[in-house]
Amino acid sequence: MKIPLFLTLADDSWQRAHYALVLAAGALSLGRSVTVFAGGRSVLAFTKDWSRLAGSLTDSDLASRGIAGFEELRDAVMDLGATIMVCETGLKLALVSPGDLLEGVSIKGIVSFLELAGDNPVIAL
Repeated sequence: MKIPLFLTLADDSWQRAHYALVLAAGALSLGRSVTVFAGGRSVLAFTKDWSRLAGSLTDSDLASRGIAGFEELRDAVMDLGATIMVCETGLKLALVSPGDLLEGVSIKGIVSFLELAGDNPVIAL
């Protein structure tokens, strides 16, 4: 049995969110299950318009460098079955409504995430 990957994000850094998606995509491609919990302003990473993340680069800029874009990675992670949770308090902090979230993203608290993680390691980015 492969150890599941649990990732948590806390700030609005585009770079951290992008790297979390890289880690998640890699783990999913190896057959591991992945759960991502976005708290604070990191909830912006799972909205339809992620451009409010601090330091955002455009997907076209990344493509010109041969790097997978944010939306491409995010779609792949979700299509491969990752569980994506966003914090209800984070939504309020970032002024995001539930209708702004991508389909398939659930609103949960940190306790739900930690309960799911159990004794598995959690990587905080």
